[in-house]
Amino acid sequence: IFLSGQDGTLQSFSTVHDKFNKSLGRGSINKKKSKKKGLKLDTMSLPPITVFASEVAHQSDWDSIVACHQGYITCTTWNYQKSSMGAHKLRPEEYSKHKPIDIYATAVDITSCGNFAVIGLSTGRVDVYNMQSGIHRGHYGKERAHEGAIRGVAVDGLNQLIITAGSEGLIKFWKFKTKDLVYSTELSSSPSGILLHRDSGILGIAFDDFSISVLDIETRKIVRTFSGHHGRINDMTFSPDGRWLITSSMDCTIKTWDLPSGCLIDCFLVDSAAVSLAMSPTGDFLASTHVDDLGIYLWSNRSLYSLVSLRPLPADYEPSMVTRPSTCPVQDVDVAREEETCDEMVEYVSPEQLGEQLVTLSSLPESRWKNLLSLDVIKKKNKPREPPKVPKSAPFFIPTVPGLIPRYIVPEEENDTQSKVVNLGVLAQKSDFYIHLEEALSTNEYTAPLNLLKSLGPSNIEVELRGLAPEGGGSMEVMLSFLRMIGMMLKKKYNFELAQAYLALFLKLHLKVLSSEPKLLEEISRLSTQLEETWMHLRTLFNQSLCVLTYTKSALL
Repeated sequence: IFLSGQDGTLQSFSTVHDKFNKSLGRGSINKKKSKKKGLKLDTMSLPPITVFASEVAHQSDWDSIVACHQGYITCTTWNYQKSSMGAHKLRPEEYSKHKPIDIYATAVDITSCGNFAVIGLSTGRVDVYNMQSGIHRGHYGKERAHEGAIRGVAVDGLNQLIITAGSEGLIKFWKFKTKDLVYSTELSSSPSGILLHRDSGILGIAFDDFSISVLDIETRKIVRTFSGHHGRINDMTFSPDGRWLITSSMDCTIKTWDLPSGCLIDCFLVDSAAVSLAMSPTGDFLASTHVDDLGIYLWSNRSLYSLVSLRPLPADYEPSMVTRPSTCPVQDVDVAREEETCDEMVEYVSPEQLGEQLVTLSSLPESRWKNLLSLDVIKKKNKPREPPKVPKSAPFFIPTVPGLIPRYIVPEEENDTQSKVVNLGVLAQKSDFYIHLEEALSTNEYTAPLNLLKSLGPSNIEVELRGLAPEGGGSMEVMLSFLRMIGMMLKKKYNFELAQAYLALFLKLHLKVLSSEPKLLEEISRLSTQLEETWMHLRTLFNQSLCVLTYTKSALL
């Protein structure tokens, strides 16, 4: 964590261990003179740092930090590896010989490659400097980029665009290399600061009227607008994935806005306004500094460790006061009373079916229903190529025909015309699934047989469905009950893929029996009409979703 204070020093703090903390020193106009005079008589010290930017690229090769000082036109560079102030002081060439009184640096940013620094001045001028040599590389606009003071500068991740915000209420897009103006848009109010999330191309804009807007730099349109703060917005930060925008204000609140839904999902109140915010690259910590406070406060992201409700907060939501940690002794607090006052989060349990108009699947693995029609092929592939052969051996006693002349008994040939299917009839034992289907004929309740069928594997399902026919010991009434169970599943639009798979296997096994029974034919025709209506409804839902996706991809929102 980089931190600058009112004492003019720049320091680095580690969230892992204190041994990694280090101070980069205090800004000075002339280091040699400052060392000779000492700290008490040092008149060469620079004013406090107001804004700074850092970049890890090439930080081991040259300076990687640029800082603006309060009421000072010169920006200083700092070297993190050497833990000291850098070798360059960045200021426009025309002000190199004299120091103007009313002109000072207001905004700064470093490119993602770490080679260039962009500095905005109070006069509306924006300059580019080389970080390695400190040489001035030009400015944007003929004389200046904006009519008013620069409130913020940002460079995209590919060094193609520079975005500047002026106090006159304009956001301008410039070509980084050619320094030509590409686009300019007028805002509803004067901006107080901007923040760019380079990975997603989302620009956060804070206004003087305490509102916040989010602008897409690709379409150059404002896509979200948030209001709810009652004081000047001090700082903003994005989550690493660009999904959340966290803001702090002088009304002592810290709010988290969800960009995809456009809603406020978290808000808490502190006893002192937060003046600066920063989120860790992994998203596990939020660092904040507060008015009249020397410490840095770390807030843990609970959504990474536990289930947290991210439902939108109402417009009249009153945030609760959160006490900041301190080193002073704290009196014992009644834990039971504290738990009662805490906001309890109700865990949302999703119902089995969200709505009757929606088609709901069973969530069973595909191996339980997708291969029902291919069981014959699977068994054929799993069958050994050559069955085990029984070794030929002559019997100890050879059967002979009684008589005067001994003759051997010729073995009888098997009759191929004889059917190998044995009709069990009343001798067949009824399974649990069969019994449940029989009971459902009178109760018209098919939940029990359906749950039993869902618990079986593909081979057992085939055995159960084969046993419904009269040849396997079943009856026409039980087959009719099975078809009614499929009709119930289609009517409720529940276990939709199971209904399709079970019905397909049933038709494959008993198509000849179904074609010869009028009652079963009538039920099959009713199921066919119901299937067609359900599929038409499902196809309409698919088309609506595809239309919305196509419009979202092609339209400029």
